This record gives sequence, C-alpha cells and structure tokens, in this order.
Amino acid sequence: MSKTAQDLIAGTAGGIAQVLVGQPFDIVKVRMQTAPKGTYRGMVDCAGGILKNEGPLAFYKGTLTPLLGIGVCVSIQFGAMEYSKRFFAKRNLESGIGGPHGILLTGPQLLVSGVFAGVANGVVSGPVEHIRIRLQTQSATKPEFGGPWDAIKKIYAKRGVAGIYKGQAVTLLREASGYAVYFWAYEKLMQREMATKRIARDQVNPGKAVLFGAAAGYVLWAVIYPIDMIKSRIQTDGFSPADGQKYTSTLDCVRKVWRAEGAGAFVRGLTPTLIRSPFANGATFLGFEMAQRVLHKLFHEESDAPF
Repeated sequence: MSKTAQDLIAGTAGGIAQVLVGQPFDIVKVRMQTAPKGTYRGMVDCAGGILKNEGPLAFYKGTLTPLLGIGVCVSIQFGAMEYSKRFFAKRNLESGIGGPHGILLTGPQLLVSGVFAGVANGVVSGPVEHIRIRLQTQSATKPEFGGPWDAIKKIYAKRGVAGIYKGQAVTLLREASGYAVYFWAYEKLMQREMATKRIARDQVNPGKAVLFGAAAGYVLWAVIYPIDMIKSRIQTDGFSPADGQKYTSTLDCVRKVWRAEGAGAFVRGLTPTLIRSPFANGATFLGFEMAQRVLHKLFHEESDAPF
C-alpha cells in the first residue's frame, strides 16, 4: 500500500474519532453563534434548551453528514499534509538538513504544508459544513430538510452548485490560516518530543499525541474563531433578499455584525468550543497516529522507503 493511501486511511480514522467526540459540543457552538443576541444566557442554557425541547439525540443532529464528510475532510487534510511534508523532507535530505532522529521540517515549511492541507480540505469541508449547519439550526417543529441528502437536493434544485458552496470564500480563509498553525503546533511539539527523548515518531507515547493534539486545537481556535463565526452566519443566511438574505458578502457580514452586536459577537459560543477542542483534536491525532502505526505494521515492506 502506498504512503498516500495509508495517510488517507489514517486520516479517515482521525476524522471519525473527531466527529464522535466533538459533535455534541459543536451543535451548541453553532446554535450560540447563529442565534440573535440574548437568545441564550450561556452554554449551559443553550445545551439545556436543546435537551429539554429536542431530546438527547438532538446533540447528534446532522451527524451523518460530518461523519461521512469530515471523515473525508480529515483524510484529505492529513493526506495533503503528509504529502507536503514528504516533499519538503526530500528537499531537506538532498540539502543535508536533518537530525539523528529523522528529517526535520522548518517552521515555514510546516506552515506552508498546513496551508496546502487547509485549502485542499476546504474544497470538501465547505459544502459539508454548510449542510451540517443548516440541519443543526433548522426548526425542530417545522424542519425544512428531512436530512442531509434532502438538504443537498433541495438547495441544489433552487441554487445549483453555488448554493451548495455558500460561504466558500470565508471557509477557505478559515481553513488555510487555521490548519497552517494547527499542524505547525502539533508537528513542532512532536519534533521536540522526539529530539528530547531521542526516539522515533512511532515510539512517542500515544498519550502525548492526545496532549499535542489538544494544544494544537487551542492554537487553531485562537486564530480562526472569529472567522468561523462569520462563516456560520453566512452559511445560515438566506440565499437572496427574497429569501431573507442579510449579508451580501463576507465583509458586509463583518460590518453588520460589528455594528449590531459589537465585538462580543465574534467570540459568542467560544466556551463550548474550548471545552470541545482538547477532546476532539486529541482524539483526531490519536486516531491518526494509531492508525498509521497499525498500517505500517501491516504493510511494513511498502512503508520502509522514506518517501
């Protein structure tokens, strides 16, 4: 099995782990981001309202889309990231850059690799998150969509591909900036662990993958949360003025939210995100690293080559 195929499979494992752990927190975040100011007193009030009015299964509303879609998205993220890392590692090897425990990538190389992973991922994550957010925020008593496939069919019938990709520009901005720092933070922590203990990557304690993933998740959200809020607003907005459209562009959304709700709107829903982040991102990297180790053992001969 090729290294790229292994990366994609391991990334899928990480994505599934991320969704199962993080989905309940995510729906609370989205509801708080998109609700009018004053709707909820806080995270507990929002979560309590969902539980009381919609039942416990509501916390996994719209899960099928992210379970399939985010599995693919995280697969693409890691596949693109690992491909880019191998590209730079090969160049570093040819230049004689490295250490006793492997070819180390520089900070700029890791950032560029993360941007590449984010842009590649954004092509899929944009429509996946759009459909998920529509399902998460629709009325529980009079739902517009019967499920993810119904939502895709109805939006496509009325608005075409552009409707499915609503909010794509801000999604690409979020993914490129976010995954640049996300993977940079994780890889730097992993490199430090390997250098300090003089061990190979597959000898790093799995618990460290969880901790490093949790730390990388906090770095990610510190950079992208306001962008993510704008993305949520745009992806729950109407498709035209006749359809209740509030925002004509990303900048228009930023200006109107700032004027109407102030700076606080850009961090509304941050608490459930910060609670969710270490669990979801720790699970993502743990799933990826463990799947990589299993695949390496199963296809050891094919995996021996460094590139």
